[in-house]
Amino acid sequence: MAARILHRLRHALEGAGAGAGAGGGAGPGPEDCPESSELEDDTEGLSTRLSGTLSFSSHDEDGDEDGDEGEDGDGGEDGGDQAAPGPPGDAAAAGSGGWSERPGSSLLTRQLQDLWRRSRSSLVPQRLLFEVTNASVVSERSSKYVLYTIYLIRSGQFDKAPAIIARRYSDFERLNRRLRGQFGSDLAGIAFPRKRLRRNFTAETIAKRSRAFEQFLSHLHAMAEVRRCPAFLEFFFLRDLQTAQRLTCSGMYREALAAWSNAYRLQDKLAVCSSGRFLLTLAGLAVCQQELDQLGEAHRHCEQALQLLETQHGHPLLGPFLQAHVHLSWRVGKDKRRSEARLQALQEAGVVLDQQPSLKEFLIKETLD
Repeated sequence: MAARILHRLRHALEGAGAGAGAGGGAGPGPEDCPESSELEDDTEGLSTRLSGTLSFSSHDEDGDEDGDEGEDGDGGEDGGDQAAPGPPGDAAAAGSGGWSERPGSSLLTRQLQDLWRRSRSSLVPQRLLFEVTNASVVSERSSKYVLYTIYLIRSGQFDKAPAIIARRYSDFERLNRRLRGQFGSDLAGIAFPRKRLRRNFTAETIAKRSRAFEQFLSHLHAMAEVRRCPAFLEFFFLRDLQTAQRLTCSGMYREALAAWSNAYRLQDKLAVCSSGRFLLTLAGLAVCQQELDQLGEAHRHCEQALQLLETQHGHPLLGPFLQAHVHLSWRVGKDKRRSEARLQALQEAGVVLDQQPSLKEFLIKETLD
């Protein structure tokens, strides 16, 4: 399209130069106008850059776009069967056959508008990145090891709340051993850094292992069966859940809330927000937030849990979450009638609500191993 316009400008310049020559002047030809060449090169570069960014799914628009590419490509600027354009004055005199009213003249505008409409509601392709951000040497009474801090980050968007884990070589080795025992040949092509008898704490060894652990986790997560298995998932968030439970039982609610929150982010990044562990995480968040007088957040997490329990009428956490939701709704001034109706339905089904544990009691009794 841009090349066609430039072609017309060149014809106009040629016409102007010829008219000046007839009058005794020596007007410059197209080859004497370096600006024309620069414009054409820049336009071609712009087309190349855009070709990898814009994509259109409409069959009609695809056909139009192919036609434009043919005009600017090997088929020449004349556009196939279309007659070569004359000077601008001829186009204006042609009326409905002029350039401004030809089919496809507003193609780029339509495509950009369509792309804008779709981009506002479309999802950017995302994947999970594992990045070792720190590695520190830890010395204890009888041992010395390297602790690797790993961030789980979603690509394709600004991730303002990455999840964090800290693991040592023995943790990775245990995960590797469990997965190879379960999946065998599926992991044959995935490398794992070997143990070393010496030089385990040099900067070179630590850097190489950091990169190796990033690649190891990325390869595992790329395998659908592996990333859904309990051994892989619990490597990330089981430790946080155990710490959060212990702190909650000790009444250290602020410290427990930080651990529950990180466990929440880890499960969200790993896309396991419908599991039993996630419901337990929501219970921990609600309990700690209620104890810290963060009632709005506690109410929100109860509602999230009840949405997950919508069809699980016999789940042991349904009664505790409903009772907590009714209480929190009353305190924050929210509608509690639906939860009360669900509690009534449980009673009619034979559930004795007085014997149902509270969320805190459920957290204390739950075994996490």
